[in-house]
Amino acid sequence: MKNIKILSLLLIAVIGLVSCEQDDELVFTAAPVGEFNFVNSFLPKYVLTPQTASNIAERFVFNSANFDVPTNINYQLQYSVIGDFTDVENVGGQVSSTEIALTVAEFLGIATDAGLDNDPNSAEPNAGTFSFRVRAYPGDPSSTTEQFSPTVTLSVELPNIVVGGGAFEVSSWGVVGSGYNNWGDFADAKFYTTGTPGVIVSYVNLVDGEIKFRENNTWVGDLGDANLDGILDADPENNIAVTAGDYKITINTNDNSYSIEPFSWGIVGNGYNNWGGAGIDAKLYYDHTTDTFKASVKLFNGFIKFRPLNTWSGDMGDANLDGILDTDSDNNIPVTEGHYLVTVDFKDNSYTIEEATVWGAVGSGFNNWGNNSWDHDGDAGTPDVPVSDAALTEIQPGVWFAENITLVDGQIKFRPNNTWNGDYGDANGDNILDQDADNNIDVTAGNYVVSIDFNDPSGPVYYLGKR
Repeated sequence: MKNIKILSLLLIAVIGLVSCEQDDELVFTAAPVGEFNFVNSFLPKYVLTPQTASNIAERFVFNSANFDVPTNINYQLQYSVIGDFTDVENVGGQVSSTEIALTVAEFLGIATDAGLDNDPNSAEPNAGTFSFRVRAYPGDPSSTTEQFSPTVTLSVELPNIVVGGGAFEVSSWGVVGSGYNNWGDFADAKFYTTGTPGVIVSYVNLVDGEIKFRENNTWVGDLGDANLDGILDADPENNIAVTAGDYKITINTNDNSYSIEPFSWGIVGNGYNNWGGAGIDAKLYYDHTTDTFKASVKLFNGFIKFRPLNTWSGDMGDANLDGILDTDSDNNIPVTEGHYLVTVDFKDNSYTIEEATVWGAVGSGFNNWGNNSWDHDGDAGTPDVPVSDAALTEIQPGVWFAENITLVDGQIKFRPNNTWNGDYGDANGDNILDQDADNNIDVTAGNYVVSIDFNDPSGPVYYLGKR
């Protein structure tokens, strides 16, 4: 019986093939509207920002089109800013699957076609609508046999640019190399998105060596610059030589151009480092969540100001103490002894100095457990104040970070405000801070990148990246 059923099926298939060969041409019958349609849910409004340009804005999922004959079917997503598709444009490419994803960047491109922008001072609106449909066709796009899904109209908004503020996101790209993290001994230096789609930036301290750029801390698709023409490539021997210092690295992922330029701002004064005579300035670190620069720092009674690259070129203070930095004469800023979070917004030169907890590294590996002293007031007399712990800066809520920390052979732990009140170490060497007995952390001499994340559910997670 089973063999009879199989034979019958084969006969039916042969008859069907003969019938098809006798037809002069294939006739396609469109499926009723409703069968070929979007099946995903859409948001009431799509908020589009340059900072999220690489994110998926929407996945358009739809049923298969039916042309009533076996045939390969391809699909294109089309949009219309007018709504009636007399201005039809294709987006997302040709696919044979029933899903087409569009990024925020592609949505922003359509928004531009629709005359929308995020400039609060322009006459153009920052919100509007545009329509989508799916075109189905057999073969290539020139086919005149086609079906269209019903149209869906989506509302979008481009939040207006906020002058003097903003927040950006961590990019998937990072800096790796002997010039930063020994080719991946610890996390790559982060890049951050900017107000320009596709342009990312990293503010990083490098040591003598070589670097390149890679995504997600993995060796897949890494880029360097083999001929040093300012365009990233994947050629052999494309490491980029660097010298020690603080830098701003900018990459335009739209055309793979990049730049590396010296960049840093720091706090100087007799309220910190005897106007630079007792060491480098307190570095301001970038906080991408507020698009500002910050330093968590121990200050002394005296005065401070801000200067770039530890040099007296373009330094700024606040002559009238209005909270806005200027280059006027007599613009030193008075400070009193204490622990502070200092924040500077270089978009409008505003700044704040607020009392705050400062976490730092202490130990025989840094400042002799806080017992070393230095001549703070510059009178060449007996050292008058303890050497502060190696301060970490709270670059975003709960995350503390410092680069270019020089340690010596010994042990360290972490404590707040240079006091033995709630100090942390690591008794079992699992990179999670604890307050157990015998929890000093062994270190060897070298240059370090140090981080603590108090937000991690595992506990205060830290790393010491020796370079």
